[in-house]
Amino acid sequence: MANRISDETIEYVGILAKLELSGEEKEAAKEDMGRMLDYIDKLNELDTSNIEPMSHGFELHNVFREDVVTNGDGQETTLENAPKQKDGAFKVPRTVE
Repeated sequence: MANRISDETIEYVGILAKLELSGEEKEAAKEDMGRMLDYIDKLNELDTSNIEPMSHGFELHNVFREDVVTNGDGQETTLENAPKQKDGAFKVPRTVE
C-alpha cells in the first residue's frame, strides 16, 4: 500500500462524518481508504493526453418540443361535473373570512 492513512486522519474523518468507530473499525477504514488511494494512483498512471474532455458519459440531445395545444380548451366539459359554477369557473364555499 503506497498511501498510508494516519490515525489522525481516520479520527478527523470520523468526526466529520459524526461516527464513533471502534479500533477495529478504524483499522478497516484505514485499509479501505488506502486501497481507494492506491486505485486513484493507478488511474493517474493512464495516458489521457489524447482524450477529449467531456461533460457527460453519453451524448445528450435536445428533448424539448413545441408547446402546441392538442386537445383544446375543454372548459365546458370540465364544468359539467361541477356542483356549482359561476362565470365559467368552479364555485366553492368561502374558506377565508
